[in-house]
Amino acid sequence: MEVLIGVIAGIAGIAIGFLVGFLIRKKIAESKIGSAEAEAKRVLEQSKKDAEAKKKDLLLEAKEETLRLRNETERELKERRAEVTRMERYVSQKEENLDRKTDALEKKNEQLDEKLKKADAAQEQIRKVLDQHIQKLEEISGYSAEEAKQELLSTMESETRHEMAQKLADLEAEYKEEADNKARNILSLAIQRCAADHVAEATISVVNLPSEEMKGRIIGREGRNIQKLETLTGVELIIDDTPEAITVSGFDPVRREVARLALEKLISDGRIHPTRIEETVEKAKKEVDTVIKQAGERATFEANVHGINPELVRMLGRLRYRTSYGQNVLQHSIEVAWLAGIMADELGVDGITARRAGLLHDIGKAFPQDVEGSHVELGVNVAKKFKESREVIHAIEAHHNDVEPQTIIAVLVQAADAISAARPGARRENMENYIKRLEKLEEVATGFEGVEKAFAVQAGREIRVMVKPDQVSDTDMKLIARDMAKKIEEELRYPGQIKINLIRETRAVDYAK
Repeated sequence: MEVLIGVIAGIAGIAIGFLVGFLIRKKIAESKIGSAEAEAKRVLEQSKKDAEAKKKDLLLEAKEETLRLRNETERELKERRAEVTRMERYVSQKEENLDRKTDALEKKNEQLDEKLKKADAAQEQIRKVLDQHIQKLEEISGYSAEEAKQELLSTMESETRHEMAQKLADLEAEYKEEADNKARNILSLAIQRCAADHVAEATISVVNLPSEEMKGRIIGREGRNIQKLETLTGVELIIDDTPEAITVSGFDPVRREVARLALEKLISDGRIHPTRIEETVEKAKKEVDTVIKQAGERATFEANVHGINPELVRMLGRLRYRTSYGQNVLQHSIEVAWLAGIMADELGVDGITARRAGLLHDIGKAFPQDVEGSHVELGVNVAKKFKESREVIHAIEAHHNDVEPQTIIAVLVQAADAISAARPGARRENMENYIKRLEKLEEVATGFEGVEKAFAVQAGREIRVMVKPDQVSDTDMKLIARDMAKKIEEELRYPGQIKINLIRETRAVDYAK
């Protein structure tokens, strides 16, 4: 019982302790809340005071800014009013000046009208006087005014035509002389700057033998070796009494070169039989093809021409083994390219196209001789095939006057071709053809009416014609020379150009007795 009472008393003590503690904490909390509220009121009051002060400062700044803006606006307004006042004054002055000028113009117009009236009256008076004078002149001369005008115009037209014809003749002679001098200078400059060899080449090949015994080995038993060699190369081997030499003859220069090279290899090797001949000929063909390709590339490099189709380059290389009147065609083409290029540069024309046309102008000669068509036709066709330019094709077509040259480059290629072919030592022909050409030249010249004698001079590069003075006048000589040149171009084949020189001599004979 006492224990129970003690427990209850303990529990009651604890409850009382809790109650007392709660009351004490409540009192403390209420005290803190009161302090916080007081602090909050103080902060709020202070904030209100700060806000009021800030508000007063902002209002003051706003008033100051408003005052400043108003002052600036008033100043700008005053300036603009002053500007408007100045412009109004300026416009007013202009209007006053314009009014004064208008008044002056009206006065001048009135004065001008009066002068025009006086001038019209004076002109009418002059016309009447002029009509009277014309009437008197017509009565004196017997011509009407229209007839006199026609007569005067006719006389003036005749005199003017004569003066114009004389002036044109003088100008033509002057320009012709100037053009001839300029052409000579350009040609001489091109020739001097383009030095080339001019040694005529042979059209047959001769192979030297170490001994006469080698001829028999080349012929072989029953001629088997020589027949095999001739069959494979397509040439003819001439073995005659010439000591220690065999002549290789053939129309195709490439085949002739293959045969010569193969024969030299066989002689050097010493083994000559049909099988060895086949192997050697094949090797010789490959070597010649390589040489041809290198020759074409060297030609394009020397002529400074690029972008040519490889097949055209190879055809250029074939010209290394082709000759024309003893002149190597490849060297001739390179020289023509340089001459045409130099002249084109001097004249301000496209030098690259001129060199290209000069290099390709004889490309038709690269075809075998059994191909039908002239070298001009073949060259034009192959140039079209490989898409060469129109100027190059036209230059190829016109370099022998098969068509009339229509471009400067075609004329330059034609001139360069003539220069290269006409140089001393560049070409040769046999004596029989040379004599026949001179005789034919003189025969063509003497076939014209009024020609007394004709002489071919300077190795056929000039024909001097003596005409009969009683049948041919000075005016007729120009026509005869032109017709003679055309006939020579149509009937003769010749390198370079031929000068036609007509001479008319008048003699007066009398006797002193």
